[in-house]
Amino acid sequence: MATSELDVPRFGQRHRRRGPISLPTGRTAPLAGAARPPALSPLLPARPMFQTFDETALTNAVAPRVGRLRQALAKLKVDAFLVPRGDRHKGEYVPAHDERLKWLTAFSGSAGLAVVAPQRAVLFVDGRYTVQARQQTDTSLFEIEQVPAAKTSDWLLDALGTGQIVGFDPWLHSIDEVERLEAALKPSGIRLKPLARNPMDKIWGADQPPPPAAPVAAHPLSRAGRSAQEKIADVQAALAKGGEDAIVLTLTDSIAWLFNIRGSDIPHTPAVLAFAIVPAEGRASLFVERDRLSETHASQLEDIADLVPPEALTEQIDALKAARKRVRLNPATAAYWFSRRLGEKSVSRGPDPCQRAKAIKNAAEIKGARSAHHRDAVAVCRFLAWFDQEAPSGRLDEIAAARQLEAFRAETGKLKEISFDTIAGSGPNGAIVHYRVNTESNRRIGRSELFLVDSGAQYGDGTTDVTRTVAVGRPRPEMRTHYTLVLKGHIAVSTALFPEGTRGVELDPLARQALWRHGLDYDHGTGHGVGSYLSVHEGPQSISRRGEAVLEAGMIISNEPGFYLEDEYGIRIENLVLVNPPMTPEGGDRAMLSFETLTLAPYDRRLIETKLLTSDEKAWVDAYHKRVMTEVGPELAAADRRWLEAATKRL
Repeated sequence: MATSELDVPRFGQRHRRRGPISLPTGRTAPLAGAARPPALSPLLPARPMFQTFDETALTNAVAPRVGRLRQALAKLKVDAFLVPRGDRHKGEYVPAHDERLKWLTAFSGSAGLAVVAPQRAVLFVDGRYTVQARQQTDTSLFEIEQVPAAKTSDWLLDALGTGQIVGFDPWLHSIDEVERLEAALKPSGIRLKPLARNPMDKIWGADQPPPPAAPVAAHPLSRAGRSAQEKIADVQAALAKGGEDAIVLTLTDSIAWLFNIRGSDIPHTPAVLAFAIVPAEGRASLFVERDRLSETHASQLEDIADLVPPEALTEQIDALKAARKRVRLNPATAAYWFSRRLGEKSVSRGPDPCQRAKAIKNAAEIKGARSAHHRDAVAVCRFLAWFDQEAPSGRLDEIAAARQLEAFRAETGKLKEISFDTIAGSGPNGAIVHYRVNTESNRRIGRSELFLVDSGAQYGDGTTDVTRTVAVGRPRPEMRTHYTLVLKGHIAVSTALFPEGTRGVELDPLARQALWRHGLDYDHGTGHGVGSYLSVHEGPQSISRRGEAVLEAGMIISNEPGFYLEDEYGIRIENLVLVNPPMTPEGGDRAMLSFETLTLAPYDRRLIETKLLTSDEKAWVDAYHKRVMTEVGPELAAADRRWLEAATKRL
C-alpha cells in the first residue's frame, strides 16, 4: 500500500502527459507460451465482503453541512474550526463514528485536515491525495492545499485577523500539533481554543454511527511469541530507566501488541479502541468494557492487568496528577487532552516504547509472516492468471477485479480481513495514488492500458501488502520505459546492503535514482512498516525522506517505488521485505544488514524493457521469478501453473 501520512516526503511536481522519453524500446507481446486456461467463472464470495463500494459521502451534501457548522461556530463565538481525519487514538484508520472529515467534505482519503472559517474553507492533503481531493470535494467551497508546502498556520494567518479564535477538539489533535500551531499563530494574536464538545457531532446528530464495541479476542502466544507479562515488564523497565512513574498508551496497535489482544473496532485493522496506563511498578490498567471479553479471556487478562471501564480514564488521569506522578506521553501521538488534563508539571515527554519493540519481529512473528505471505502468494497468483485471461475481453471492471481478488483470498480459508480497501485502478484511475473504487468511479478496464492493483490481507499469522501493475493488451513504449525505471528502483532497494544504524531516509534515494536521471519522481515515501496481524502501516520504521528511524533486524517494511502520469496511468511495484540480521560480506570488515523479500508474485514481463536493465538486475528478476515458480507453482491448479510458468520465464 502506498505509504502512510507519516512517510510522505517533501513533494515535487505532479507529472502530466508529455512525449515519450527517448530511450531504447523493444517489441512487446503477450506472455509467450502461456496456455490460455478456460474461461473462469467469477468466484464471488457467498459471504459479505470486507470491502464495500458504495459512495456514502455525497458532494451535494457538503454545502448545507458547512453552512450548519458555520452557524454552530458563530454561537460558540469561534472564528474557525479544525476538522482533522482522526480519532482519540490518533491512528491512521478510524471507525465510521469518527469519519468527520469525510462527512463534512466528501473527501475519503486516509489523511487530511479541513479548516472552516466564516468566509473561507480549506482542505489540506498530502501528495497522495491532491487529485482525489479535487475530484471528491466541492472546490467552490473548499480550497485544496498540498502539505507540507502549504501550512495550516499560513492559511489561518491569511484568513483571520488579530484576536480571532480557532476552535479545536483537544481529543483529535496531538500535543505536538497543537503546540506547533499555537507557536506559529501567537505573534499574530490569533488564539487556539479547545472545545468541550466537538460541534461536528451535534451537527451530524442521529445519523452519526455509534462508537464500535466489537468483541476483544486473545492473540495466542504461539503467534505473539512473547507473553504480555514479559512485554509489560520491558515497558516498566524503560520507565524506571527514564525516572518516570507511569506511561499513558494511546495508540491502538501498541495496546493490542502489549496485551496480546486483537479486535475489529477499526476497518481492516485488528486493533481495539482502548487506552492503557502502565505504572513503573504495580499493575497496568487496560481501559476497555469487560463485557467485550469472554469470561475466560477476561480472567486471563486480569492476571496481569486491571480491566477498567473507559469512563474511569479521566478519574485515573486526575489521580496521577494529584499524586504528582511523572507521566510519560508521546507528544507526537498522544491527544492534547492528556497534557492539558495532567498539567505541564506532571508530563514527561518521550517515545512510546511499544512502537520499536513491536516493529522488531520475534521468531514466532517472522515464521508467521513467511507463512502468511506464502498463502497470500497463491491467492495473488491465481488472481493475476484470472485477470490476464479475463481483462482483454473488455467486460471486466475495477469492482469485479477487487471482488475477485478478495474471493481468491477467502478461498484460503484463513482470511480474517483485508488489510485495507483494495486499490484497483485502471488507466487514469491508477494515477490516483490511494484510489478507492466505488460505484460512481468504477470503470471498465480497457485494452492498451495499465491496471494497478494494490491489496493486502489480514491472516491470524501475518499481514500482507502487495502491489502489481499489469498491462492489458500491448503497452505503449513509454509505459514500458516508466515501468522499468520503477522496477530498477525496486531492485535497488531489494538488493541493498547497509550498515547497522542506517535510517530509512538514507535508503530512499536508491529507489528514486533511475527516475531522477530522467527528471521523474513520485510523491510518496518508498516504504512503510507493517505489523504482525496488526496495522498495515506501522511505525517507527519507514523508507522515505522523513524516515529518521534506524532500520533494525526483524523489521518488516514495504518496498514500493512508483510513477504516476496524471490522467493517463499509474505504476507501482510493491513487495514486503524483512530486515535480515547483519552479516559481513566476503572480504569485508563490517557487518551489513540486508532484506529478505517476503512477497511472491511475478512482475509483468510485458512491461519490462530489458535494454534498460543491467545484467545484475536481469539476474535478480530471473532469480526472483524462479523462486516464485518453485514456491508457489506446486500449489496452483494446472491451468494457473502453466500461466505462472510463462509469467516467470527468464528475461
